[in-house]
Amino acid sequence: MRRFSFYLINLIFISNVIGQEINNSWTSSVRADTLGIYDNDLLPPSFHMERRKAVRTFMPEKTMAIYCSGKSMLRANDVDYEFHQDPNFYYLTGLNESNSILILFKNPFIFNKDTINELLLIKERNANSEVWVGKKLGVRGAELVLEIQKTIDIDKFNIENLDFSEIDSIFIHDNFDVGNELFPVNNEQLQLPKLDSNSINYKNEIKANFSEIHKWMAQLREIKTKEEMYLLRKAISITCEAQTELMKVLKPEMKEYQAEAVVEAIFKLNGAEYPGYPSIVGAAENSCILHYTTNRKTMKGNHLLLSDVGAEYHGYTADVTRTIPVDGKYSEEEKIIYNIVLEAQNKAIEACKVGNPFYITNTIATTVVSQRLQELGIIKTPLEIRRYFMHGTSHYLGLDVHDPGTRGMFQPNTVITVEPGIYIKEGSPCDPKWWNIGVRIEDDILITNSEPENLSGCVPRTVDEIEALMKKKPLVFKDF
Repeated sequence: MRRFSFYLINLIFISNVIGQEINNSWTSSVRADTLGIYDNDLLPPSFHMERRKAVRTFMPEKTMAIYCSGKSMLRANDVDYEFHQDPNFYYLTGLNESNSILILFKNPFIFNKDTINELLLIKERNANSEVWVGKKLGVRGAELVLEIQKTIDIDKFNIENLDFSEIDSIFIHDNFDVGNELFPVNNEQLQLPKLDSNSINYKNEIKANFSEIHKWMAQLREIKTKEEMYLLRKAISITCEAQTELMKVLKPEMKEYQAEAVVEAIFKLNGAEYPGYPSIVGAAENSCILHYTTNRKTMKGNHLLLSDVGAEYHGYTADVTRTIPVDGKYSEEEKIIYNIVLEAQNKAIEACKVGNPFYITNTIATTVVSQRLQELGIIKTPLEIRRYFMHGTSHYLGLDVHDPGTRGMFQPNTVITVEPGIYIKEGSPCDPKWWNIGVRIEDDILITNSEPENLSGCVPRTVDEIEALMKKKPLVFKDF
């Protein structure tokens, strides 16, 4: 479901709300009641407004910043992929429509006789198009719903409408597929129309910077607000319910895609718009493929199933992994490898405290795994660890499953994953009894001013807890 596709039931709603005050409270239902918005827990305009203000604190004097939305992408013939907004653009606007541009000005800027510090370029509404794709915001709707200071039709915009005489440089978000049609950049220079020296817009080139915005957004998005945490907790809660239901449903002879269907059905039943990323549901040898998404294998009783999934709720995604026995009982070898991964994860989570360096989780997890695999004789030296544990232990989580961040010291209200793993492929130089055992345990951890909070900890993690839960009857898929 496109989040803003049905913001306006019809033009009558637009005329009725003009001049009305839209309640900024993010828990209010006023917006839903007056504009036909179906969800009443969306991020409020005030959230996005504060984020735009925060960006301006990074901007030097006499500069502007350009952020572009995502583009609709062709899947095949006349069918598009389901649209997903660029996360940075969404973070600053709340808009979930394509082919739009946000322009931020550090200093007050004169535009069409108005003094502004932000400008949104958006497609105007088209009645014929809306028959097929549903209602769009359009210029007036964007001003009402998003509360952006100035909004105009992108198809009527011309770069000559902007007075660049007081702009020394321009910062550009690297998702520039939409913007490059309106703002010609060549060799990191914005090329302005050729104007004579008497024009107020006398410059012909302005320096363009594509790197600084990355740093700004990493700093901002690393720290979550209370509004973001509400949505992130919701996404994680939905994902935990899906993992729990899968443990109860799983049985031999199921297909990997059937396990995937169980998980994603729980997502939808609980209001998640999408999976946050393609679901990884791999059994046996497929549990050793880090980003396996084929999900077609028939599972046998002696297989392990690695389920790495995350629901996306109002843009924010979870990322939770469990590795469970298809027949409900771990073998001795599976149990040994599983408990090594669990030990590594527990020790890494303990270090998720304010002031510790971001990479401490990886240092701790790899040390534990290396020591235990040497004790088992699976590896002989610490350097061999990367054969069986080849990825990092943590990443930030938020609007992206791999959210941007500074990778500096842990700060309060930061959410990261902790996900050690061991993957022993068939043919590995160790005893064959370990082959095709792939284990990853991943949880979403909130950094606080005290102890770390495991946001996904309600899903069983120990061998005994998982085996006990797998004996219980499912709540949703009772006759699967």
